[in-house]
Amino acid sequence: MTRARNQLISLETTPYYHTISRCVRRAFLCGEDSLTGNNYEHRKQWVITRLRELSEVFAIDICAYTIMSNHYHLVLRVNQEQASSWTKTQVADRWGKLFSLPQLVARYLRSETSEAEANKAEEIITEWQERLTDVSWFMRALNEYLARKANVEDHCKDRFWEGRFKSQALLDEAAVLTCMSYVDLNPVRAGIAETPEASDFTSIQQRIHQHSNRSQLNTPAQDKTQTLPLMPLVKQHKDPHCNAIGFTLKDYLQLVDWAGRAVREGKRGVVSEDAPPILQRIGLEPGRFLEHLQGHAATEDQTAMGQLQRIRQAAEALGRRFLKGGGEARRLYVTASAG
Repeated sequence: MTRARNQLISLETTPYYHTISRCVRRAFLCGEDSLTGNNYEHRKQWVITRLRELSEVFAIDICAYTIMSNHYHLVLRVNQEQASSWTKTQVADRWGKLFSLPQLVARYLRSETSEAEANKAEEIITEWQERLTDVSWFMRALNEYLARKANVEDHCKDRFWEGRFKSQALLDEAAVLTCMSYVDLNPVRAGIAETPEASDFTSIQQRIHQHSNRSQLNTPAQDKTQTLPLMPLVKQHKDPHCNAIGFTLKDYLQLVDWAGRAVREGKRGVVSEDAPPILQRIGLEPGRFLEHLQGHAATEDQTAMGQLQRIRQAAEALGRRFLKGGGEARRLYVTASAG
């Protein structure tokens, strides 16, 4: 049964969410249509450009992304603390970059309103401030924009997206790490790329290039218009966010490199002795982690991901009897059975 989005997303439970949007019919978000010969690769830049615009407006950080031929993945972190620090004028300025401002708010910003009008304008702006931390509004601003552009190019007016985007709550650091890895390794798992660094239009390729640019002065810098501002992967005390994760870029690159090799070679549950130590630190079972990345766990159908006890707590907070994902939690986490 389809549920209201507010029954699936609760910022009191977690600020981290994995979202997925897929095209309907034989529509291509990007890539090449083998039947018609039409190539839609240029649309990948549409997604990047729009995400960059949205990241400069919303209080939502992009942790990971990958753009495939008929769908895309995002891992997002909502930054409520950032939004709460904005003044009314800053909120209105941000909202105005995406949507037209009503005359009442425009006059309020010019200090041309009565007290009653000012109160109403401030009420509207407060609602905008809430929307700028809303994953649903973020996805709406992205998907409606892409659908309109694609339909104009395709000379049609049909529905472009399969339906509402899917969302998955990521309830702890291990869930964020696993989901980011799953997203970043999508092209490798699909056989489109041999290695993470060869995976175009992914956050892992961008992170690798940016890391190389910092460590090698002669490495050409990436064009900023083709990259996104990504959530930093640094030691927690260097990330001011109250929900900063506990693994660094070095941890992450090592893990994705190891996992990418295993995924490409088709290993299922076969763990080499050089499994990255971060798996043990975060409490993930290495063999099951690899199977999860290879898509053997119906990953995208889970409502929530995290330790079993966290899933139970999230379900209770949302007024639900359960959230889909408990079975995978028992297998994925070394200590999950203890929950």
